[in-house]
Amino acid sequence: MKRKAYDAVVIGAGPAGLLAAGRAAMLGASVLLLEKMEKPARKLRITGKGRANITNMKPLEDYLKEIHPEPRFLRQAFASFFNQDLVALLNGMGLETKTERGERVFPVSDKAWDVAEALVAWAKQQGVEIIHHARVENLILEEDRFVGVMVAGPGAPERIDATCGIVATGGQSYPATGSTGDGFRFAGQAGHRIEPLRPSLVGIETHPAWPGARGLSLRNIQMTLWIDGKKQGTEFGEAEFTEKGLDGPIVLKLSRRIVDARAAGRKVEVSLDLKPALDPQKLEARLQREIEKRGSGTCGDLLRALLPPQLIEVYARALGQSPAAPAARFTGPIRKKLLLLLKELRFEVVGHGGWERAIVTAGGVSLKEIDPKTMASRKVENLYFAGELVDLDANTGGFNLQIAFSTGWLAGESAARKLAL
Repeated sequence: MKRKAYDAVVIGAGPAGLLAAGRAAMLGASVLLLEKMEKPARKLRITGKGRANITNMKPLEDYLKEIHPEPRFLRQAFASFFNQDLVALLNGMGLETKTERGERVFPVSDKAWDVAEALVAWAKQQGVEIIHHARVENLILEEDRFVGVMVAGPGAPERIDATCGIVATGGQSYPATGSTGDGFRFAGQAGHRIEPLRPSLVGIETHPAWPGARGLSLRNIQMTLWIDGKKQGTEFGEAEFTEKGLDGPIVLKLSRRIVDARAAGRKVEVSLDLKPALDPQKLEARLQREIEKRGSGTCGDLLRALLPPQLIEVYARALGQSPAAPAARFTGPIRKKLLLLLKELRFEVVGHGGWERAIVTAGGVSLKEIDPKTMASRKVENLYFAGELVDLDANTGGFNLQIAFSTGWLAGESAARKLAL
């Protein structure tokens, strides 16, 4: 370490921390970025299945519809640094991007690693000093003012003084990447309220579960969420069967409400419409045509015309039939049941993935105790928060990373401007 006192110390070298450190240094601050893992941006390097959906190019008002629980809190952060600014920053560093379906932005290389390396290089170019394997033990506060941090060392903890501190340690999702909730402890130390933490954007466990269909991805289907028997939302798109239940984009979008409802002790179910393009009358007509066409065949032949191969055995069993049974049996009650299973295949939700599988953390440092214009603590002077540890989360599609980038940028800018006063 070159020095023991800095204008700003940033804790956590993820997307929010890198942007906060880089922006503060760009404005002339001496900045130390502390990362407890061996490499910065560990979670960013695996996000989007290794492709990094870094942002979304939808306009602001559409963005706000994707964010919970208080999207208006982000208006100032997005005004300071938004999707076009991020793309321009990355492009200016030589990292080309592309926009795909749903306005989602990815690096042209399809490598999340390239995004992480580019941001690390950018922060260093601004003059940020980055130290790895630096585990912060606690903040140093004097008379409700941030004055530094204590960092674990081979011997006694080491004190690092700084005028401003930015906590950007991430949430609790994917703890193997270093997101183990340290920031919530630091915020609690500073007297902040932590809204209840729970996994979000996570797969669900269902009854029944169909492990035989594991890996089967169904596209262009509709999922409906039922809580205590009442319809609470629908999503259209893709879902995937897992060993214990369901995953995929439409599951993730509904997962926040599912997790909260189960925590409240409510009965949660989901239903799948495998043929959303057909209303019941058209589907019945389609089934009649298939029966007439394959009436001399087997139940398996008929189901194969309507379903993926992995679901033939499952549907036959649900109908009380053998796949080898004559298709002519599909009359009356059996036909009616098949139509219902195609339009409303219902599952009870009996669990959900934990922190090791969740994409983001819901809950976090209370928004009421953070100034949205600066990301500054309302309780401790010269202390700022950014990224996933703040009580903000969003649907899939690049929105969560943009929240991290924008709040990080604003926190770094605010800290630097405070130093200039």
